[in-house]
Amino acid sequence: MKDRRTAVGGPLACCAESFGTALVSLGYDQRRAAVHLDLLASLSEWLGEVGLAASELTEPRMAQFLEVRRGRGWRDLVTSRGVALMLEHLRGLGVVPPVSRPVPDGPAAESLERYGDYLASERGLSEREVARYLVEVAPFVGQLAGPAGIDWDTVSAADVTRFVVEVSSGRGRAPSSKLLAALRSFLRFAQLEGWISRPLAQAVPSAPRWTDASLPRGIERDEVRRLLDSCDRNGAAGRRDYAILTLLVRLGLRAAEVARMQLEDVDWRAGELLVHGKGPREENMPLPVDVGQALVDYLRHGRPDTTSRAVFLRRQVPLRGLGSIGVTSVVYRACERAGVTRVGAHRLRHTAATEMLRAGASLGEVGQALRQRSPSSTAIYAKVDHIALRALARPWPGGAA
Repeated sequence: MKDRRTAVGGPLACCAESFGTALVSLGYDQRRAAVHLDLLASLSEWLGEVGLAASELTEPRMAQFLEVRRGRGWRDLVTSRGVALMLEHLRGLGVVPPVSRPVPDGPAAESLERYGDYLASERGLSEREVARYLVEVAPFVGQLAGPAGIDWDTVSAADVTRFVVEVSSGRGRAPSSKLLAALRSFLRFAQLEGWISRPLAQAVPSAPRWTDASLPRGIERDEVRRLLDSCDRNGAAGRRDYAILTLLVRLGLRAAEVARMQLEDVDWRAGELLVHGKGPREENMPLPVDVGQALVDYLRHGRPDTTSRAVFLRRQVPLRGLGSIGVTSVVYRACERAGVTRVGAHRLRHTAATEMLRAGASLGEVGQALRQRSPSSTAIYAKVDHIALRALARPWPGGAA
């Protein structure tokens, strides 16, 4: 294996300084940062060897580079996951092309590519969301395509129904709501483009839903106490986990809302927290004293020094904000430590709601605290408000039960 080097030449030399700065801000020490910079140097050298510009570094080209890198005896950073950090930085600079969408080859490719462009430009979806939509609708469009392309004049509601039935038969269950939503979206786009003249999106059935079929289940107060007590608040990880659990239990935040928290969202003087809810919604919530104390303890004594503005960070490099999955994992680990049956972050949201009811809050007040748009979303908690329901229960005929 070659000796490590940090000097970068070739077509990517202009990116070396910014990449090194980014590595430091993400918490990498000097040794590990040098390894990643050496990867950048190797890639830049290989691009020069094969006569490629950085703008030509597509996913297949990157796969070729990794194969060459492994063949030269490298054992570190030789997979797509290992080079993801470097590629993310280069794509952010606009030096290398973005991730290509999963559009299959063949007659259906052009239709799917135009649909993907529509989702990105008109609907404002992220590339990840666009890719998910394309994966869902690609089998349907593929069925419509013949050797000469798609004859849109012959596409009918029967084709839509047939596809949904085949998907259901293949899975042994009803198709997912994500698939049906993507199919409707594509058919509306096809009508908008003039490919089809009839509103075939109406032929897509709705996913079966049984609303209010189950009780919203929280956990008991003793279990909440054990979860919180399981956090070692003498260490950085324990301080972070304690603050996260406190936010979930006391304020009923969603995992994604905890993950989106930024340092500037906490107004310490006003005692308020700006919550980034579903979609573009942002709402201020009162910050209880115990929640504020847990946050202060983590921010002063547990949060790493980094340029990231996210409140809650990963424990390992790269030091980035936790995602919603990471927040849920914090709850899972706390359950394991506390000997509590494993629950997710949303069960703690239910716990917060039921505790508010026990304290005498009305359903309207609970809905306002949970930032729920529809009263029907809060009405499910009426089923667990046993004290209020007892007054509505009629006596059993024939005597006391």
